[in-house]
Amino acid sequence: MTDNLIEATRIVPSSEASGRHWEWQYLDLMRRIWEQGDERVDRTGVGTRSVFGATIRFDLSGGLMPLLTTKRVYWKTASREMLWFLTGDTNIRSLCAQGVEIWTDWPLDRYRKATGAEIARADFSRRIVEDEAFAAEWGDLGPVYGKQWVDWPVYEPAGEGLYKKRGQGVNQVAQVIESLRTNPGSRRHIIEGWNVAELDAMALPPCHKTYQFHVADGRLSCILYQRSCDLGLGFAFNMWSLALLTRMFAQQCNLEPGEAVWMGGDVHLYLNHASLVEEQLSRQPSGEARLDIVRRPDSIFDYRIEDFAVSGYAPQAHIAAPVAV
Repeated sequence: MTDNLIEATRIVPSSEASGRHWEWQYLDLMRRIWEQGDERVDRTGVGTRSVFGATIRFDLSGGLMPLLTTKRVYWKTASREMLWFLTGDTNIRSLCAQGVEIWTDWPLDRYRKATGAEIARADFSRRIVEDEAFAAEWGDLGPVYGKQWVDWPVYEPAGEGLYKKRGQGVNQVAQVIESLRTNPGSRRHIIEGWNVAELDAMALPPCHKTYQFHVADGRLSCILYQRSCDLGLGFAFNMWSLALLTRMFAQQCNLEPGEAVWMGGDVHLYLNHASLVEEQLSRQPSGEARLDIVRRPDSIFDYRIEDFAVSGYAPQAHIAAPVAV
């Protein structure tokens, strides 16, 4: 097969083919949902407009990263969350200690309902950090994301129809790294978070649930299937985290970065995000961000926030909006 034929068969993102900024994929989707989406009552009671089935592609070549430019995205916060996932930890204490409050609202809501206390989030987070016993009682989220990624529980027969939990579960992340190195052509490079048996024990069932990696021409790509996506607030973090994980895996496996492909199931905008939507749709995307991973750790589990350096990112102002819990 000639090089020309190889290039001809490569899937080219629509934004790349047209010369448009990649972010127009996001803004076009936002407009379509807001103007044409199905209005529905959701779990939170806030209400959404949604569409079912959407795809956004981003080419990671040359260190490029999918940071939205029409509003500021706090990429370090998203990166700290991803590093936390890779530890398998399920308690928010280490996140709060870093000033990351992505997950605080769920334990806080549980604490308020259980105790009747009207504690402020800042005070709750501070107590989580300072009081280990309090954090153990109120800061755990159940077996969310990272727990499934690196310690998926396995049960073995114990006799008389009973089963016992094996001490160490399946480390899907380590398995995928190994399979990418030894069998790159496999179609089984998958990390799955949707453990049906443990969904009820999770503070929130996984939204970004399935990651599948693919190697072609020495480039590593990853598809993320996300069952539910808050396009106004959550997507920016989800897209960055997908790209970051792909870059980390590529470095560990001596591969070049390929594409980050995001696929959404129920993709929605909350009805109380009207000001966010209107403001963001009034802006024009411009510029591009690049990520340099300044150190190659010995393992996928040894990255630190100091290993990531972003350049060329000049976003427009942050747009605040409420989180629906």
